[in-house]
Amino acid sequence: MGGPLQAKHRWRWAAASSIGTSHKRLGTRKQDAFGVRLLGSGAFCVVVSDGAGSASHGGQGATLVCRHLLVKFKSWFLENQQLPTDDVIQSWIDDLRDRLSAVAARRELTRRQFAATLVMLVAFGEQILTLQIGDSALVGRRNGTWEALCWPENGEFASTTFFVTDDPSARLHMVRRQLEHDAFAVFSDGLESVALEHARQQPYARFFDPMIKSVDAAEGIGKLVELSASLAQYLDSPRLCERTDDDKTLVLISRR
Repeated sequence: MGGPLQAKHRWRWAAASSIGTSHKRLGTRKQDAFGVRLLGSGAFCVVVSDGAGSASHGGQGATLVCRHLLVKFKSWFLENQQLPTDDVIQSWIDDLRDRLSAVAARRELTRRQFAATLVMLVAFGEQILTLQIGDSALVGRRNGTWEALCWPENGEFASTTFFVTDDPSARLHMVRRQLEHDAFAVFSDGLESVALEHARQQPYARFFDPMIKSVDAAEGIGKLVELSASLAQYLDSPRLCERTDDDKTLVLISRR
């Protein structure tokens, strides 16, 4: 796993996901899912999905969202040396919706019962692609300043958002940028209250700066196992759980 783009960018990350105290009280499963892949082509992919609390199988839906997109991007980069077009990605989302419908039908359920959000970062060469449906978020650090790349999108009413399963089509946002950030954080809405300042629509630097410091300083590339374990402990800490009772997923990425 030593391609030239990997060596150049030194992608490394700490990642963890923790069940919310509200789910513990109710005896329900964690509804967040995530995946991170550093591919042999030099492509780097991160996806986070949050199952809808109102959906009976939202957690399973989130898992399917992550698996489907990671498989699609892995297969793409085995045969291509550029990011996929918008039309290709839209076809993958359509395939995902069909797959969720098929899974639901086998269980005599509706696709809506597998509702889940989506936020994804894909980097290849000197470009990045972001995908978003719903209220999970993605921020990046450029020249020492954190900025929002995918801001949580809420629905018409309080505590509502958009899902991959929405009809007649999913509210997908796709944005392409030059790779100008040297750190990223991808997270579910369970961390929104501690990570984002809504008044100015900016990330809280005082949250992300201390969190990313150890990832910046780490050696090598790939998953940082010890830091991921420490991050999991933080997500489960009483101090954080007092501020949010939802599932919490956070992927901290550095390429310094």
